[in-house]
Amino acid sequence: MKHLTEYSDPGRIHALAAEIARISKRPARIMEVCGGQTHAILRHALDTLLPPHVQLLHGPGCPVCVTPSAYLDHAIAIARHPEVILCTFGDLLRVPSDSSGDLYAAKARGADVRMITSPLQALDFARQNPDKQVVHLAIGFETTAPANAMLAYLAKEQGLGNVSLLVSQFLVPPILRAICADPETAPDAFLAAGHVCAIVGSDPYVALARELDRPIAITGFEPADILLGVLDVLRLFEAGRAEMVNAYPRVVHPQGNPEAQRILDIVFQVADREWRGLGVVPMSGLALRPEFAVFDAARRFPGPMHYVYKHGTCPGKGDECPAAQVLLGKLQPSACPHFGTRCTPDHPLGAPMVSPEGPCAAFFLHRPA
Repeated sequence: MKHLTEYSDPGRIHALAAEIARISKRPARIMEVCGGQTHAILRHALDTLLPPHVQLLHGPGCPVCVTPSAYLDHAIAIARHPEVILCTFGDLLRVPSDSSGDLYAAKARGADVRMITSPLQALDFARQNPDKQVVHLAIGFETTAPANAMLAYLAKEQGLGNVSLLVSQFLVPPILRAICADPETAPDAFLAAGHVCAIVGSDPYVALARELDRPIAITGFEPADILLGVLDVLRLFEAGRAEMVNAYPRVVHPQGNPEAQRILDIVFQVADREWRGLGVVPMSGLALRPEFAVFDAARRFPGPMHYVYKHGTCPGKGDECPAAQVLLGKLQPSACPHFGTRCTPDHPLGAPMVSPEGPCAAFFLHRPA
């Protein structure tokens, strides 16, 4: 348990902040692409320890926030089938859809919607309810993808034909490319999510840093982890070096998790994916391979999965929720005219205020004024 206090030690945190202030000379915009890091930054007020010319931007690193409204419309439509048991992680239950409310409302109207902590619980539901169709909402980044892949793999292996997945899996590198392609959103450097890199490894980010012509620091989640990532990426930025540095080596290894990658490659293939408020980003997600198409809930229950909504808005709320502006770091949540008034965690206008990893929820909880 030595890491329990080591990475939250005030002395170490302030020493890192002092070193950042010493070496940082140029204005720098650093984007973290992980909702967990966003919450840690605000919870511990780490941004207030940085020099005024170093700005932290909160990118599209919250999986629930980037899940498109059309996906939720489809999930709610599926849940209304009397023969369906719908499985989901808890933070997706209250995300507003385009026109169907949310999953909590569907549950209140009689749908069998069950909150789970592991995708593999769907296997138990399927065995216990052979007359039901068990549908799992498979969302997330590379972190959650292996468990979702294992669900499809085991369902096939065990001959459970009443299991399916409604897939909305995202990949981090393509969205970083999309962000950097727009001069208005392109930051000077990135903090990469340590749990994503624990799966894929640090090696892919070596080439990605060169491709984006920006330094990247793979970063953990404790206060000292985050400041160490900021320090490492600023050292590269000040030296004009577009390189990757692994500031989270106790968890992230160069090759990542080979077994997780193996099951991902068996079950999924790279595909275009729609992001909430951002539109379709080519080859930015995962879809079931043809060999696993029988477990595709979108095929079993056709629905509005291909709805493309207006760029830059939160579907179903018109122009009220500037989700894309927030998720691209263009707008601080507290600068939204609805923040804390018409939009709160109890009455959200958009997904960034709902999820525990959402930037608006983080600001509301840790920096309400």
